[in-house]
Amino acid sequence: MKFRQVHLDFHTSEAIRDIGKSFDKTQFQAMLKSGHVDSITVFSKCHHGWAYHPSEANETHPHLDFDLLGAQIEAAHEIGVKTPVYLSAGLDEKLARKHPEWLNRSRDDRTSWVQGFMEPGYHLFCMNTPYLDVLVAQIEEVVQRYDADGIFLDIVGIHSCYCQYCVEAVRSEGGDPRDDDAMKALWERTYLNYARRTNEAVHRYKPDLRVFHNGGHITRGRRDLAALNGHLELESLPTGGWGYDHFPLSARYADTLGMDFLGMTGKFHLSWGEFGGYKHPNALRYEASLSIANGARCSIGDQLHPNGLMDEATYALIGEAYGELEAKEAWCAGTEAVADIALLSLESVAGRTEHANSDAGAVRMLLEGHYLFDVVDQESDFSRYRLLILPDRIRSDGGLASKLEAYVEQGGKIFASGESALNTEGSFVVDLGARWIGANANRPSYFRPDFQPGPLLPASYVMYEQGQEIEAAPDATVWGERENSYFNRDLFTFSSHRHTPNRPEPAGPAMTEGRHGIYLAWNVFEEYATKGSLVLKEAVRFALDKLLAEPTVQTNLPAQGIVTLRKQERQNRWINHLIYASPVRRGSSVEIIEDIVPIHNVNVTIRVPAPVKRVYLAPQGTDIPFVQQQSDAASGLSAVSYTVPVLECHAMAILEFR
Repeated sequence: MKFRQVHLDFHTSEAIRDIGKSFDKTQFQAMLKSGHVDSITVFSKCHHGWAYHPSEANETHPHLDFDLLGAQIEAAHEIGVKTPVYLSAGLDEKLARKHPEWLNRSRDDRTSWVQGFMEPGYHLFCMNTPYLDVLVAQIEEVVQRYDADGIFLDIVGIHSCYCQYCVEAVRSEGGDPRDDDAMKALWERTYLNYARRTNEAVHRYKPDLRVFHNGGHITRGRRDLAALNGHLELESLPTGGWGYDHFPLSARYADTLGMDFLGMTGKFHLSWGEFGGYKHPNALRYEASLSIANGARCSIGDQLHPNGLMDEATYALIGEAYGELEAKEAWCAGTEAVADIALLSLESVAGRTEHANSDAGAVRMLLEGHYLFDVVDQESDFSRYRLLILPDRIRSDGGLASKLEAYVEQGGKIFASGESALNTEGSFVVDLGARWIGANANRPSYFRPDFQPGPLLPASYVMYEQGQEIEAAPDATVWGERENSYFNRDLFTFSSHRHTPNRPEPAGPAMTEGRHGIYLAWNVFEEYATKGSLVLKEAVRFALDKLLAEPTVQTNLPAQGIVTLRKQERQNRWINHLIYASPVRRGSSVEIIEDIVPIHNVNVTIRVPAPVKRVYLAPQGTDIPFVQQQSDAASGLSAVSYTVPVLECHAMAILEFR
């Protein structure tokens, strides 16, 4: 799979004339070269439903008078650029008006995306209708007629639907459409049938052609759904509402699945569908660097003007990032992450996303602490990691409890918060130094740590999220006490503007350590995602540093910096990625990267399993002086220390082993 891809949107209304009139093969090729692009996704069919080529399975855009898709493929292939082909699968606006009975319907019979036909926008189709036959024919036509290098099917997933086809399907099986479980089972089967039929439509003619089904999110814990794809594309436009924390969370999970994947960002100031919006070049430099540091290839979204002329400013912008990326590829292909910590995703255990803040808050803490970590699900091999984090709400019953018990028996350590590591009977399945009493009725409550939380001083710190009442188990170490407020804020019992102050007396332990790890009695990760209090991070960092006494990587990089370590087994080397930029907020909710501030003298120490013969910066080839300490007899590891003189956005320090 290529490293430097462009996803070229072309959603074009029938109300616009002269479609593709300015397309020019030479100019198209010049822009791809200017952008250092090696793969570009081009359109067979857009959300409006039109084909951009002659078609019997679809209708060609009424104001297009030549084969635009064929011309783009020919031009790109002539200069060695790959061309996956895009088809809008879930949306087809011209067909929506002809067959509204095929549309996805809510429980109260509203359409999805836009609720009816009296407002502008698209309408989502149900794949349990004859529409699927139409889509399959369109896919087969493209695969047979064009030299596509992949198929990208958009706006698909497991969607709730109460259209009459879905209602009748459940009733014909003896079910009741008012039964949520019966409907959920149908929606699962509908998506699996869609994926099977569309994959077959491709592989019947080209068995090795990759297909990707884009639903905007790779659900953690649904390996079965991920496996329906030939590769993964992680849609994550930081300025489009995702933010800069989103991609590392998605990537650290995708990287564990053994599939090729890429990070999909955009050149836009905001998000998809924008004309005339441009990021600062430094933003794309940072985002491309973030992709390769996490083991991904990169895709940058663009949108072609209806006249078919490629935008020079866009490809100059993309070229700033992809020119650098092209020089780095040799150290980024075929790499594997080195990780000390596994974060067990709450989404993967709970099977839903309403508590996604716990995963997001945990990833933010781990990134700021410069820990090496993967995001894992229940199928992952925990034994590969020295430390396992259970964030906030991971109840541990059945198979998961057995896995946790086996993990600690072989020496693994656990950090758990909130309700995590409790079984249905309310007992901890591993020894974290605590016995559970119940949920604390007092909220918010307060945490008085028995250690200094980083730069903060001893105090009672407010904890806004739900806490738990516990007692210390025999032989436990208590690292902090809980204090309650005088009363909960209510109509006749409230004090001050926000919440009642703490009653300055111990109300029970709050943070305990047992044989198998440490427990903290609040939903600290969820709270960090929403409130960001420093004490939350410092408390977790204290616990992780006690449980992970000698991390693989240590560095003085500031909190906004990102550190990853990847190994290239075939080349017998490790790649230490260092990234630094500081997003700022513009407008109401847009995160922007503009200035890249150089960081000087970044110190790094890495514990390695073998003698290192050389440390250098890539792609520059500049050697870095290093010191290697003698191996630790117990672990067989030794420490290599070096200093990167200047970090300007992204640096790769290469450790070559003897």
